[in-house]
Amino acid sequence: MSVNGITSSGTLYDSASYVKNSTPVAETEETTKKTSPIDGVAAVYESSDEAMKAAEEAREKYVPNPELVEKLKADADARIQQLQDIVNKLLTKQGNTYNVAEGLKSFYENLEVDPETKAQAQKDIAEDGYWGVQQTSERIFDFAKALTGGDPEKMEEMREAFEKGFKQATKAWGDELPDICKQTKEAVNKLFDDYAASTKTSASAEAQA
Repeated sequence: MSVNGITSSGTLYDSASYVKNSTPVAETEETTKKTSPIDGVAAVYESSDEAMKAAEEAREKYVPNPELVEKLKADADARIQQLQDIVNKLLTKQGNTYNVAEGLKSFYENLEVDPETKAQAQKDIAEDGYWGVQQTSERIFDFAKALTGGDPEKMEEMREAFEKGFKQATKAWGDELPDICKQTKEAVNKLFDDYAASTKTSASAEAQA
C-alpha cells in the first residue's frame, strides 16, 4: 500500500470519524441559541424594559391628585365649621334654658317666664337633664367623634374647633356664658382627654403585641 493510499485512507477515516462524532448542524444551532451570550444580553434588555414599565406604572399610580386634595381639605374645613356651629347653638340654647330656669326672660327666644316654663327649664338643666352638663357635653363630643370617625389626630382638630365654637357662643352672648356652659366646656375637654389617653394606651398595647 502506498503512502498516499494510507494517507488517503487515513484522511477518509478521519473524515468519517469527524462526521460521526460531530454534532449535527441543526443541534449545534439550537445549542448555540440556548447558550449564546447574545441571547443573555437580550434577556437583560427585556428585564430592563419590564423595570422601566413597572417604574412608569408606579409613577402613574402615585401621581398627586390636586382636586382630591382640595376636596379633602374642604371636607375637613366643613367638619370643623359644623362642630363650631353646633357648639355655638348648643351652648347658646343651654344658656337660654339656664336663664329661664332662673326666672329670667330669654333674650334670644323672647319668652316670658311663667311657672310652668320655668319648672321645665329647671328640669332640663338638672344633672340628668337634656341641657345638663353631662348630656350636652356628650352630644358635643359624640358629634366630634362622628365627624372624624374617631381618628385620634382629627379629634384634636375637633377639640380646637370646640374651643372656637365656645368663643363664638360667648361673643354672641355678649358677656360671659352662664356657669353651666363653663362646666360643660370642662366636661367636653375631659372627654377629649380621656379619649386621647385611651387611644394611646391601645396603640401601645398593639405595638407590644
